[in-house]
Amino acid sequence: MEQMLGGTRINYLGHSAFRIVTAGGEQILIDPFLTDNPTTPEDLKEAGSVDTILVTHGHFDHLGDTVPIAQQTGAAVVSNFEIFSYLQGQGVENGQPIQKGGTAEIGGIKVTATNAFHSSSIQTEDGSLIYGGEPMGYVIEFESGFRLYHAGDTSVFGDMQLIGQLYHPDLALLPIGDRLVMGPFEAAHAARLLGVQHVVPIHYSPDVLPFFTGTPEKLREHLDEIAPDVTVHVMQPGDDLAS
Repeated sequence: MEQMLGGTRINYLGHSAFRIVTAGGEQILIDPFLTDNPTTPEDLKEAGSVDTILVTHGHFDHLGDTVPIAQQTGAAVVSNFEIFSYLQGQGVENGQPIQKGGTAEIGGIKVTATNAFHSSSIQTEDGSLIYGGEPMGYVIEFESGFRLYHAGDTSVFGDMQLIGQLYHPDLALLPIGDRLVMGPFEAAHAARLLGVQHVVPIHYSPDVLPFFTGTPEKLREHLDEIAPDVTVHVMQPGDDLAS
């Protein structure tokens, strides 16, 4: 694991949110749902220094605190074009639009936007919803060559095999909550299709949304049958993976 990470530190902030510190010291947030996230430890709700934010889609539990963090830090915000346009209207000046299949070098990392099967909308202050473009996942390549795949919110889909063939992720962050995203059975097949050796289950706490029934234990059970060579790293909010 230490050799694979190549100096990268991955800090789990709860639900689908992560802080990643690169070997060069760049600070990256993915789906920074922090302030209203009941699973985020209190001492991690303040974002602090941030260089880049990656947003997978517009739902409240992913777009989260993107606007205030970007306004406070000047961080580059990577998102689809519709969210990029929305953020411009909210005063976010350093938006970086990307679309599925595209790759950009931003803040010392290489980011590729991948497909995801879900929906995407942004809830406004009056409760109405506006179109949030199509949801995405990201493959992130770091200075050392370590590659991380954050699937975003998605079902399993056959072209995860193509993501594996094209980008060769080392570690996949996969939602397992079921009902609103894929469950443990589908996530085990996702790991098999991707060809990854390491998986972190995310997006399953019923403290965030009571619909979730998937658990890391169920994921392990299915992987034992479907892809027994995959190692599951169960991270509690606040935990690190580090080299």
